[in-house]
Amino acid sequence: MTAKRLSYEGVAVAVPVTVPYVRYSTRTAHWFIGQAIEALVKASGVAKEEIDGLCLSSFSLAPDTAVGVTQHLGLSPRWLDHVPTGGASGVMCLRRAARAVQAGDADIVACVGADTNHVDSFRQTLGSFSNFARDASYPYGSGGPNSIFAFITANYMRTYGAKREDFGRICVDQRTNALGNPNAMFKKALTLDEYMAARPISDPIHLFDCVMPCAGADAFLVMSEERARDLGLAHVVIRGAIERHNAYAEDPVMVQGGWRKDRDDLYAQAGIQPAELDFVQTYDDYPVIVMMQFEDLGFCEKGEGPAFVQANTMTFDGSFPNNTSGGQLSAGQAGAAGGFLGMVEAIRQLTDQAGQRAVPNAQSGLVAGFGMVTYDRCLCTGAVILGRPE
Repeated sequence: MTAKRLSYEGVAVAVPVTVPYVRYSTRTAHWFIGQAIEALVKASGVAKEEIDGLCLSSFSLAPDTAVGVTQHLGLSPRWLDHVPTGGASGVMCLRRAARAVQAGDADIVACVGADTNHVDSFRQTLGSFSNFARDASYPYGSGGPNSIFAFITANYMRTYGAKREDFGRICVDQRTNALGNPNAMFKKALTLDEYMAARPISDPIHLFDCVMPCAGADAFLVMSEERARDLGLAHVVIRGAIERHNAYAEDPVMVQGGWRKDRDDLYAQAGIQPAELDFVQTYDDYPVIVMMQFEDLGFCEKGEGPAFVQANTMTFDGSFPNNTSGGQLSAGQAGAAGGFLGMVEAIRQLTDQAGQRAVPNAQSGLVAGFGMVTYDRCLCTGAVILGRPE
């Protein structure tokens, strides 16, 4: 028997900040985390000493951990968590921080995702990412996410009849969204013809199916609604949240994610149906995963992803706004901050801070997380529905 899940009532999420992305940096992850904390303090008016909770995700912080950051930055939290789940970490940090606030274990929690990216750091990260995945793939001449997701993408295309053009529609519309995001790495529009003509990386993955590794940070604060109102902070509330790990382990290759197992619970918590959401921020390490989320989050049935993207415009002002910041495919992937990108964008959309890419009259939106790739699937999934306070 599953215990009844408590609601997230009374919790506010506020102060979305971004430490601007750069392609390469000789600065450490500590520096980007410090810049994020400073930005949170300046934007909120909350003194650093009042931040008594810290939830952190970073790959390049190693061998240091979150507790080392507290000494480096002069923090003294009474609640601390280090969430090493990459693209799922934004949702997971939010869930843990929200429960800490509800329990009284912390009053104000800073949630930070940050990584650096120097010229050789990406190769080093791949080499030490997962012994399990490395030992299963390296002997066959495969290594790194491009070949892994080529495997997953090719299988999806064979199974459901998707074509490269279908994935291209996702990438092109996200690039349109990125043009309104001053923090996005890509500043030039992308056409479907350009997408189709791009050089192959690992068939059927081509250049614009891949994220741009970069350095940067994204962060937000979690506190009680009462505290957010007292501070005069624009904020959003949590309508529902889920996470799942190692879902559908029986599938020989990933064709569905853990969102599917728990989506009914998510929408029941929020008292909302998929069609009522105003936007979605999917985790977009590769477009095939975006398409799977459209299916597994209930916007269309399994295998209907290609028809769904053909029938919809996914720009911020389109019929189905998706990744309104440009997502990682056009804003860049700052390591673990990629798991926070959709979260800070959703907060901006729902607190009228999205500028020219604002989704008209947005009242609620969904943020999905996805992380920790092995050789045939990702293990961590999560999602949260955020809304304007009533």
